[in-house]
Amino acid sequence: MPSPTTENYLKAIYALAERDTNRPLVRLGELATELKLTPGTITTMIRSLAERDLVTYQPRAGVKLSAKGNQEALQVLRRHRLIELFLVEVMKMDWSEVHEDAEALEHAVSDKFLAKMDEMMGYPTEDPHGDPIPVAGAEIPASQTRKLSDVPSGNYQLSRVNDQDPEFLDWLSASGLRPGTRFAVTSHDPRSGVLLLQLEGGAAELPIGIGAAKNIRVKPLGTH
Repeated sequence: MPSPTTENYLKAIYALAERDTNRPLVRLGELATELKLTPGTITTMIRSLAERDLVTYQPRAGVKLSAKGNQEALQVLRRHRLIELFLVEVMKMDWSEVHEDAEALEHAVSDKFLAKMDEMMGYPTEDPHGDPIPVAGAEIPASQTRKLSDVPSGNYQLSRVNDQDPEFLDWLSASGLRPGTRFAVTSHDPRSGVLLLQLEGGAAELPIGIGAAKNIRVKPLGTH
C-alpha cells in the first residue's frame, strides 16, 4: 500500500489534471502550490514516483499519472470522498469542515470499513462538494461540466466546487450556492471580472468574481 505522502501526491496530480483536461501534463509549480511545498521538494518526490512507475515525468514540462498511478489515485479519491460524505450525512458536520478530517482518515480506514460505509449510505455517487465518488476498480467518466467563469449567459445548475477552503464554502452556503442549485447567469463581463447570477427563487442578483467562478463547475439547463 502506498505511503500517505505518495497518496497525497497522486491525488493532487489527478485533481489538477481533472480541472484542465485540455493539457497533457501538470506543471510542477502548480503541484507545489496545491500541496504547499517547495519546488525542490516536489521535484525530488516526482522523480521517486517516476522510478516506481507511478508517474511519467518530463523535466521542465510536467508530470502525468501512469496507468498504475491513476489506479492508486482513484482508490484514495474514493476513500476521501466517501469519508467526506459520511462526516456530513452521518456525523452531521458542515461541508466546510470535513476536508482536513478526511485527509487524515483516508490513509487509515481499511477497504472492509470503507465498503461498509459505502453500503450504509446507499452507494452514493457524489461527495458533499459534488465531486464524483469513484466506483471501486473503475474510472470516473469524463466530466460534462464547465467552469462557471467560462460560460455565457444562460441557465445552469451548480455541479461541483473545486475549492475546499472553509471560508469559500461558508460564503457559498450563505449565498445559497450548493451542488444542485439552479440559477441564471444574467451578465458576464470579463473586463470587470464580475458575473451576475439570478438564483432560482431568489429576489436579488448575486455578483461573483471570475476568480471564485473558476472554482465552480456547472452544467447547462434547457431554456424555459
